[in-house]
Amino acid sequence: MFDRQKKGDRAILVLPHSRGEGDAVRRGEEFAELVASAGAEVLTSITARVATPNPRFYIGTGKADEVAEAVRALEADLVLVDHELTPVQERNLEKHLKTRVVDRAGLILDIFAQRARSHEGKLEVELAQLKHLATRLVRGWTHLDAQRGGAIGNRGPGETQLETDRRLLAERVKMLSKRLEKVKVQRDQQRRARLRNTVPRVALVGYTNAGKSTLFNALTTGGVYAADQLFATLDPTVRKIDNLSCGPAVVADTVGFIRELPHDLVAAFRATLAEARDADLLLHVSDAADEERELLGRVVNAVLEEIGAGDVPQLMVMNKIDLIEDALPRVDRGDDGKPRQVWLSAHSGAGVDGLREALGELLGGERIRAGVRLPLSAGRLHARLKAAGAIAGEAVDEHGWQLDIDAPRSVLAPLVGDDIHGSPLRELIDPPHAEH
Repeated sequence: MFDRQKKGDRAILVLPHSRGEGDAVRRGEEFAELVASAGAEVLTSITARVATPNPRFYIGTGKADEVAEAVRALEADLVLVDHELTPVQERNLEKHLKTRVVDRAGLILDIFAQRARSHEGKLEVELAQLKHLATRLVRGWTHLDAQRGGAIGNRGPGETQLETDRRLLAERVKMLSKRLEKVKVQRDQQRRARLRNTVPRVALVGYTNAGKSTLFNALTTGGVYAADQLFATLDPTVRKIDNLSCGPAVVADTVGFIRELPHDLVAAFRATLAEARDADLLLHVSDAADEERELLGRVVNAVLEEIGAGDVPQLMVMNKIDLIEDALPRVDRGDDGKPRQVWLSAHSGAGVDGLREALGELLGGERIRAGVRLPLSAGRLHARLKAAGAIAGEAVDEHGWQLDIDAPRSVLAPLVGDDIHGSPLRELIDPPHAEH
C-alpha cells in the first residue's frame, strides 16, 4: 500500500472532455485557477477525451497508464481530476497511480475549507466535507489492515477500524447539524427583524470572480475582502445602502457560483444562499469582458433554480467595462421602461451612480410622503406603520396620532387592510387614478 496520508502539493491535472465539448479550453483554464486558489503547484496537464466514461477509472485505461507514468516521472504528490468521480473510481485511480487523487468536488471543498472565516461558514464547510467523505471510507488506508478474502475468521482490526470511523463520522455530522440549526435560528431571527422593518433586501449573485465583492464595496462601506481569485468571498456579509431614492436598503454579498458546484456544498451553505432566496431583488453581476458571459449566466441561473431563488426579480449588472475598449456606463431599459441592465465598472466607480438610481427605482417605486391623522382606536395600524419604518415623525394628543408618513408605496400597500377607522391612508396608497 502507498502512503495516502502524505501532504505534498505538487499536482498533475487531468482534464477530461467529451468530443462535442466546445468550452474544454475555458474549463481547463478555470480548473487551473481552482488549483492555484487551493495553493497547489501544477507540474503538467493531461487532457483526456471521454466519449463514454470508464466505470473503473472514468478516463480510459490507456490514459490512466499515461497519467501513472507522468506521476512517476515528475514525482507528483497528487492527481487532480476536473470531474466528479464516484468513490469507486477515485479509489481505483489511487491504487493504479499510487498517489492521492482528488476530484473537482473535493478540490472545491478544500478551497472552501481554506477560505471560510465565520464560525457558521467553518461549520458548513466541515459538514459538506464529512458528507463527501462518508461515501469514501474504505479499507486499505494506511492505518487499516487489509482483508485477505472471505469473511469468517477474517474480521480483523481493519473492519473494526472502518466501523469505528463510520460511527465517529456519523456522530460528528449529527453534532455539526445541531450546531448549524442553532446558528440558523439566530440568522432567521435577524432576517425576520429585517422583514419586520420592511427594508428592501438586495443580494449580489454571479459567477465566481465576476467582481461582486468589489461592487459590494462600491455600493456600501463594507470593506469586504476582494481579490482576483475564485471564491474570494464565502461568508455572507450584509450592509446597509443609503442615499437611494426609495430610502435605505440592505445588500448581501454571497458566494460565487461555478459549474458543477458540489451538491453537499449547496446544501450546507444555507446561510449565504438564503440571502439570495429571501431577497426582493437580485443583482446578477456578470463580467462584461468575458466572451462566455452568457454561458456563465446560465450556470448562475441554474444554481438559483436549485436553491429556490429562480423567481426572484433580477437586475443584470455588466461589470468590468473598463476592460472593454470605448465602453461607457449606461442603463438599458426593458419594454416596460424599467431598468433591465446596468453597465459599469465597480473597480473605477464609473456607472455606480446609475446602478443606485436603478435600485431606487426598482425597489421603491413611487415614494409616499404625506401627513396622516389616526384616531386612538387605530392602534394596530399605528404599530404596523411603526414596525415598517414608515413614520418619519409623529405627535399624539387626546384625539390620536398625527403622523408624517415617508415610505415606498410597496411598503404601505400591505397595511391598507388595517385602515378601518376612516383615516386617509387608503387614499394615499391607492388613489382613484393609480394603476393596479
